[in-house]
Amino acid sequence: MLDVNYVLGLVDGEGSFTVYVRNPSSKTKTKRKVVVEPRFYIKLNEDDKDILYQLKDFFSCGSIYYQRDKRKNHKNCYRYEVFNRKELNEVIIPFFTKHNLKFKTKINDFNLFCDLMSKINNGNHLNEKGLEEIYKIKQKMH
Repeated sequence: MLDVNYVLGLVDGEGSFTVYVRNPSSKTKTKRKVVVEPRFYIKLNEDDKDILYQLKDFFSCGSIYYQRDKRKNHKNCYRYEVFNRKELNEVIIPFFTKHNLKFKTKINDFNLFCDLMSKINNGNHLNEKGLEEIYKIKQKMH
C-alpha cells in the first residue's frame, strides 16, 4: 500500500497536471473534437506498472492505459490518468491542496491547473474570450 509521502514524491518526479487546449486562433482542423481536456497523469516504464495500479487504488479513481513507444532505446509504458472532471475536482485537487508538492515547477503547474479547472468549472471555456484566456494560462505550464 502506498503512503502519502510516497505518492507526493512520485508525482513530484513523474506526475503531470495539464490541460490540453485547442488554440482558439488556429484555423486548421484537428482530430480532437473536445476543446479543453484537463488531465492528471503519471507515465512509468511497463516494468513499474504495478505502482500505477496501487496509485489507482490509493485515489480510488482514474484509469490505466498501455502506451506503446516506437522510439529506439525506449520501452513501452503504462499511464495512470485521471481526466474525469468530477474526480479531478473531488479527489485529485483536494489531495494536492492538503498535501503539498515540493518541486517549484510542479507546484506552479498544480496552481495553474487549479486556476484552469476553476475557469472550466465556471464555463469560461464555452465562449471565445474565456477560451483565449484559458489558452494563455496553459502556455505558462511546464
